[in-house]
Amino acid sequence: MKPQHIEQFFATLQAANPHPQTELEYASVFELLAAVLLSAQATDVSVNKATRKLFVVANTPQKMLDLGLEGLEQHIKTIGLFRSKARHLLQTCEILVTRHGGVVPRTREALEALPGVGRKTANVVLNVAFGEPTMAVDTHLFRLGNRTGMAPGKTPLEVEQKLLKRIPAPYLVDAHHWLILHGRYICQARKPLCWQCAVADVCAYKMKTAAP
Repeated sequence: MKPQHIEQFFATLQAANPHPQTELEYASVFELLAAVLLSAQATDVSVNKATRKLFVVANTPQKMLDLGLEGLEQHIKTIGLFRSKARHLLQTCEILVTRHGGVVPRTREALEALPGVGRKTANVVLNVAFGEPTMAVDTHLFRLGNRTGMAPGKTPLEVEQKLLKRIPAPYLVDAHHWLILHGRYICQARKPLCWQCAVADVCAYKMKTAAP
């Protein structure tokens, strides 16, 4: 994808949705971290359904620890991989309480040192909570990076690095939201809805499939 096409791509998405937001529900940085940790290989809808009740009784690291493993598992048992996620979340809460005064750290190194928190999760927290221009490459961003020709790569890290390099600076902070939403609702995995796509004119996939 040419630089002018990338500019047009994000200008179009920005015009349609000037202030994109994550679809995970949260009211604090800790709730965001917990929700993102729980969202691995799960839908935002399923996570929100569980956390609406969970965060009423445990919206801080200490309150989460007070629930205990069994109590936490009961709240999140509808989410995939809930047992390992409950264990990681409690381990993370323990570290937050003992090493960070119950506050979510705002450096990549400290975030990635938390159990169950990888690069993608750290990128989401850094972007959504702290406004940093990070790129959390999930299945949607990986697919769009390759399919559109914007940032082709064989690994999430390769796609992430290319996106950060190629997306114009004014769009970087919100770019990962636009790409996730576009991948979730328009540029879907099995059958992209190209006829509904506002950026089809600059997409390498659409250009290729339209060629005679």
